[in-house]
Amino acid sequence: MTVIVRDLRPDVRADAEGFSRTRRLALPYMLSTPESVVHTLTGAHPDAHFGQLVAEEDGEIIGTAQISVAHESPEPGQGSANIYVRPDRTRRGAGSLLLRTAEERLAGLGVRKLFAWVLDEPDNLAFAERHGFRASRSAYFLRLDLAGGTLPPREDPPAGVELRTAADFADDPRPMFELDAETVSDEPGDIEAEFTDYEAWLEQNWKHPLLNRELTTVAVVDGRPAAFSVAHTDGSRYGTAMTGTARAFRGRGLAKLAKNDSLHRARAAGYTEAFTGNDTGNEPMIAINKWFGYEICAKEVRYVRELG
Repeated sequence: MTVIVRDLRPDVRADAEGFSRTRRLALPYMLSTPESVVHTLTGAHPDAHFGQLVAEEDGEIIGTAQISVAHESPEPGQGSANIYVRPDRTRRGAGSLLLRTAEERLAGLGVRKLFAWVLDEPDNLAFAERHGFRASRSAYFLRLDLAGGTLPPREDPPAGVELRTAADFADDPRPMFELDAETVSDEPGDIEAEFTDYEAWLEQNWKHPLLNRELTTVAVVDGRPAAFSVAHTDGSRYGTAMTGTARAFRGRGLAKLAKNDSLHRARAAGYTEAFTGNDTGNEPMIAINKWFGYEICAKEVRYVRELG
């Protein structure tokens, strides 16, 4: 049986379905649908040179890779390649072929430092180290049983704070963009990011098919979004895409208030499980998520390799 690597064809439904299925099998803690796969590709900023590769064996997609240039980083020459192979289709050379193709393409685009997320499992870590990557930071996936668990009770917002949803900003999402840009710039990570392109944000984030605006809760102070918890959904599952607070409003518990409200909305809407993620060193946020009832279900390690 021969494994080949090629680009995803966004106009072929079977490609999007195979890509999404592979991601869900290899990484069940992250939400994915065929629609989100196509949107991520077609809505990417041109400067990101974003690509989705598939490893195919006898017509069946068994592995995927998402590659991009970190164009939003002030430091040039950085990129990422996240590779996932179906757990029942490993040891066929798909991962190595995907990685080699990704590295060749990104090197041709001027990438000299390559980052990759790798599940913290012996075979996965050995694969990364065998290909010259070194470990850096790590992160947890956390799961919450929305159907059977017990959420903390809802709290009334403090004086001067109003809880709204992202749907309330449909006519003018710019305040949401400004809050997102500020919180993203303060998020820990290997690659610094700066959101400066409003039109690109609209296309990539605001119009994302997984974004559930009705379940995304926004804490508003004096008419300005001060904190939010962004909800993604796919069928019965709910995922927190981002929770954050503008610098001027931190220390008041607004992000916690927004996330609790969003989770209650999700459970009332019939969602049965929720996922989120945290850097392993972010003890305050891990403690908050455990307060909600989340439990750690997996761990990823961020690996880096110098190209060339």
